[in-house]
Amino acid sequence: MKKKPTMDAFLFIAFPYLALVLAIGVGIYRYYTNRYTYSSLASQILENRKLFWGSVPWHYGITLILLAHLLAALFPHAAAMILGDRLRLLVLELTGMSLGFFAFFGLIVLIFRRLPTKSLVRAATSNMDGVLLAFLLLQTVTGLSIAIFGRWGGLWYLHTAVPWFWSLARLHPDMSTVVNLPGFVKVHFVTGFAIILLFPFTRLVHLVMFPVYYLWRPYQVVIWNHRPHRPRTTPTETTR
Repeated sequence: MKKKPTMDAFLFIAFPYLALVLAIGVGIYRYYTNRYTYSSLASQILENRKLFWGSVPWHYGITLILLAHLLAALFPHAAAMILGDRLRLLVLELTGMSLGFFAFFGLIVLIFRRLPTKSLVRAATSNMDGVLLAFLLLQTVTGLSIAIFGRWGGLWYLHTAVPWFWSLARLHPDMSTVVNLPGFVKVHFVTGFAIILLFPFTRLVHLVMFPVYYLWRPYQVVIWNHRPHRPRTTPTETTR
């Protein structure tokens, strides 16, 4: 019996649990110690047009892709029935690829709007924002690579990643279904858990808050840091 490689055991067994524990633990700690940072820190007031062309494609594209991944993992038998027909599989593969390019376009816009050194958006971007964007870019590129080069990825996802996810959930981790996959596929899986790990350290943490929270949240005061404009007075006004 071959001994499991140490690196594979860390990446596909230990690291997912580490990411989840830190995401939950640090997220709860941050909520109770600095609750007002549970915000997306939107930069719409700084630059509205580029934000629209970046945020809308990114959020719609990635949300639908994540929803498809989640539903397939929760209901693998139903997903297998749907993907069992070649025409439906082809349509869903092309749809997923289109959504991937849609999200990729939005992410590129969101990154490029932060590149100019003198822009207000760059000034409002933290180092962790840059790290998060880098991981999201890597995750998106590897996902598109799977869609392009890993034909019928939606079907073999049910027989590789899904059993691995369920083995982690049952606390009986089994990496045998994913350890022999191509390198870019394994990078995609590991990067996904790395993004989960980054959740409590970045603005992504706002995703776990329900919108109903804003019904009773105290007002946030925004103060513009500039001198107020004072109109010039005429000589007649100054003598009065």
